[in-house]
Amino acid sequence: MTATTTSSVPRSNVRARPSGFFGDLFTVARRALRGIPREPESFIPALFIPAFFFIVNIGALQDLTESFPGAEGFSYRNFQLPTAIIFAVTGISRAPGLVIDIQNGYFDRLLLSPARRLPLLLGLMVADFALVIGLCIPVITLGLIMGVSFGTGILGAILFVLLGALWGLAFTGFPYAIALKTANPGAVASSFILFFPFAFLTSSTVPLENLTGWMRAVARFNPITYVLEGMRSLLSEGWQWAEIGKALLAIAILGTISQTLALSALRGRVARG
Repeated sequence: MTATTTSSVPRSNVRARPSGFFGDLFTVARRALRGIPREPESFIPALFIPAFFFIVNIGALQDLTESFPGAEGFSYRNFQLPTAIIFAVTGISRAPGLVIDIQNGYFDRLLLSPARRLPLLLGLMVADFALVIGLCIPVITLGLIMGVSFGTGILGAILFVLLGALWGLAFTGFPYAIALKTANPGAVASSFILFFPFAFLTSSTVPLENLTGWMRAVARFNPITYVLEGMRSLLSEGWQWAEIGKALLAIAILGTISQTLALSALRGRVARG
């Protein structure tokens, strides 16, 4: 019996290595950004609802608010545009997609890979940041068509968009924390309910000084009040740095709370995995 010799396949000394923090971040963000156009139902309502309320509130309340004592020079269009932006960007995230990844096992496979854990969450937030900036642009365009003007010029408009996007990013920690904790799409969808008390117990429709006593007191503890005032200051003449600083502080406080919850939920899921 003749022995057959088989040629051995030469083995490479190259081994798979981690791509690095920013490589993982870029990969996760790119995948999340590619998924956005395939899910228009996740962002079209975020455009329609604020545009609808912007137009309706102006039609219903403009004459009333501009006739308040001391309201000379007050523009209700300018006043309402920040509210429309806040409604457009709050609660927008890739958390529903994260739930799908958890349910179909893709996220668990990522945890088995050499990929770093933090970019798995931060990459999604990079996509969120790009999305909320994209949502701000058509809302601002609608405002400009209806007569809104930026007293601080183009730089003020850029900072206006940035404040709205940072607020939207700060809020994303809540849906991500729920997604990582529960992997339940219904629970993630209901996370928007957290926004409603913030949205209406503030100066979203009329100036703070025109609210009733108890509601004015509650609004002063609401972070959205300070974000709205900071954004509105950019629509008036001159730079009001105190208002802008308060807006950034409010965003930082809410972001610290929400992102801490999200990172804690991520650590819990990694530990369970």
